[in-house]
Amino acid sequence: MSKNICFIDGLEGILKYREIDINQLVELPYDAVSYLLILGELPVDQELAEYSSRLHGEREINREVMDIIRMCKLNIDSMEALRTIVSFISQFDPDINDSSPEGNLRKAIRLIAKIPTIVAVYYRMANGKEPLPPDRSLSHGANFLYMIRGSKPSQLEAEVMEKDFILSAEHELNASTFSSRVTASTLSDLYSAVVSGLCTLKGPLHGGARSEVMNMIEEIACPENAEEFILEKIAKKEKIMGFGHRVYKTYDPRGMIFKQLSRQLAEAKGDMHWYEIAEAIENTVIRELVEKKGKPIYPNVDFYSGVIYKYMDIPPQLATSIFAIGRVSGWIAHCFDQYEKKKIIRPRAFMLDEC
Repeated sequence: MSKNICFIDGLEGILKYREIDINQLVELPYDAVSYLLILGELPVDQELAEYSSRLHGEREINREVMDIIRMCKLNIDSMEALRTIVSFISQFDPDINDSSPEGNLRKAIRLIAKIPTIVAVYYRMANGKEPLPPDRSLSHGANFLYMIRGSKPSQLEAEVMEKDFILSAEHELNASTFSSRVTASTLSDLYSAVVSGLCTLKGPLHGGARSEVMNMIEEIACPENAEEFILEKIAKKEKIMGFGHRVYKTYDPRGMIFKQLSRQLAEAKGDMHWYEIAEAIENTVIRELVEKKGKPIYPNVDFYSGVIYKYMDIPPQLATSIFAIGRVSGWIAHCFDQYEKKKIIRPRAFMLDEC
């Protein structure tokens, strides 16, 4: 059942995938969490080894896909390229017309494996660099960082990237997951459902918020400017990117983990600059909106993840695509659940008044 894929308690700040708390899950490899979401249980060692081997073996993309990436404009947000390429690669999948559970699992593995490669190849080309082949010996997070940089990341950076993918992997019926489920409910193929998720995630009120957080931090420039910047936003009743959530009325548990990770990166690099700006923003928002006005507006998943990307030299143009790399496992888990139901989702128009 869909409710068993993810559990959220917005008042207590609890998030679970398949009944396992997110604080436990971030200590696992992304492959294990992906397996958990899609197949319903944590893998034993042999199962994880086999699943990881299949994922790592499907990372390559063919020459035709590389040619299409070269045809994309190189000054666009990477999400625009990603949605196009994911749609295009479906025609090369030998299981495209196989809607059996086994066929869908093979498609799922290819999607999870190839999406990081597509993002990395597009990024390299957009910056005038030759694309790099995936390294099968590296984890999901380490391989992605290697493919965009050209050098292997530090152990801490690789672990942070893995945790980022895990924290992004699933979050109940958010907008992109719902759109993927709607597409799957028509019994359309898995690629179409994932493209629906990508198109929805692209919006600045959903996955696009991360890049906006990074832009805001850069605009503020130093911790001393944060208070005045936020007070002006509040006075104008403008949205502060990275704060507030439709579900959580307390601190987003993912946001807490991201805050810890961003501090670890800052300390490891001997540069607290971006972290201190973020903390100054957070302190001002909580003082002015939570403590003075009683509004439950705390950092969400996007806020400190934007800080992490600053420390790992990931540009804002990649932020939403990286979110998609993690989230695709969650989309697929919901699509599989919807395929089992064989029932089309058809809301009524009057429900729009509640949105």
